Amino acid sequence: MIDAEKIAEKIAEAPAKVLDRTIHVILKEKEALLKGQPFKMTEEYIDVLGPGLVTGAADDDPSGIATYSQTGAQYGFQLIWLSLFTFPFMAMVQEMCARIGIVTGQGLAANIRRNYSKKILYGVILLLFFANTLNIAADLGAMAAATRLLVPSFGFVMCVTIFGLIILLLQIFTTYAQYSRILKYLTLALFAYVFTAFSVHMDWGEVLRYTFIPSINFNRNQIFLLCAILGTTISPYLFFWQTSQEVEEQILKGEKTIQLRKENVTKREIKDMRKDTWSGMFFSNLIMFFIITACAATLYAHGITNIATADQAALAIKPFGGELTYFFFALGIIGTGLLAIPTMAGSTAYATAESFGWKQGLYLKLKQAYAFYGIIIISMIVAVAANYFHLDPIKALIWSAVGNGLVAPIVLFFIVKMSADKKVMGDNKNHKVITACGWITTILMAAVGITVIVTMVF
Repeated sequence: MIDAEKIAEKIAEAPAKVLDRTIHVILKEKEALLKGQPFKMTEEYIDVLGPGLVTGAADDDPSGIATYSQTGAQYGFQLIWLSLFTFPFMAMVQEMCARIGIVTGQGLAANIRRNYSKKILYGVILLLFFANTLNIAADLGAMAAATRLLVPSFGFVMCVTIFGLIILLLQIFTTYAQYSRILKYLTLALFAYVFTAFSVHMDWGEVLRYTFIPSINFNRNQIFLLCAILGTTISPYLFFWQTSQEVEEQILKGEKTIQLRKENVTKREIKDMRKDTWSGMFFSNLIMFFIITACAATLYAHGITNIATADQAALAIKPFGGELTYFFFALGIIGTGLLAIPTMAGSTAYATAESFGWKQGLYLKLKQAYAFYGIIIISMIVAVAANYFHLDPIKALIWSAVGNGLVAPIVLFFIVKMSADKKVMGDNKNHKVITACGWITTILMAAVGITVIVTMVF
């Protein structure tokens, strides 16, 4: 049995460890209980959690929350199986990205620049900047709207400005070690949606039935929503972010040069990365599962089927879930925004700086990497300013989805090619099964991108 007093002590010592241990409980406790053995959570597992956990949690940004909320509100539990379906594809892609970063000692864009066409890369970076900046703008707006749900006296513009400034200052003026730890703490915000789901009446038998038995109607709306879910779950900014974060972790260990990083790759490091990445992606999809269930059990059950933004979902849930549910949902929007926006701005900066051969990395000070931090600053300023001009969050997300739809399959093509290439990866190249799954994901995301664009045009 788990010792409650020890857990309470650990909560007091370090909030981030609560999350780490909770994930471990979800994955392992049932197995231990079936064997009739007491379950012990180890520090070893906790230590490996890092870039993969943060990347997975960052995927559940306010825009993603809006998409998952709409899924639950419009179709109830019918599409909840997607939280299970997307997990292995997302995890395998992010594992390939992480492995590329660890083995080559460089970020994703730097590897594409070195092995493939620079012209294609420049086009990808332009689309990535466009899509990420629009997404950041929409997320800042969602955070401001959620804050005003909790404190109505706060002005919208003031909230957007403050959030933008806080995120910018943290990225520029904290060390990587401090910043990565802050991001890890922020993953705790996602538990708001677990609490939300358990605070409302739920038919868990029906939930499990729809989770393991896929159901889809293949009408225009469901296909578009399916594309939106895949697009917000398997997102290009996550590819660039995690690859570069693995490199940052190596630098944090003292591996300052590319050659040194390549020489020090061990099987243990790859194994630890795999645990971290799959745990993070599991956590991401688990939160998706709980958001859909919460909205299905409250909004869909009471005939509220049209949810456009995350804050609308929070407001709509209030009459059925009560004040506590409303509070958790709104608080989660703010916390996930603080986590996700830095990864979007950071991924754009990493990709751009690597493409042009500039110095890059959050471990560097501002005066050491003006261009790298300049991209982050420009992206944040544009995103904040867009909200001053009353940005339509729905249009921003649609155009962001179009940008991601164009970028994702192109970048995935390079990811699968590089991670399966022995010249690039050596003995750490993909297993044939992983490569096959990578190509399936690439084709799937290409189909998603084409569908989104065709739907926009017609």
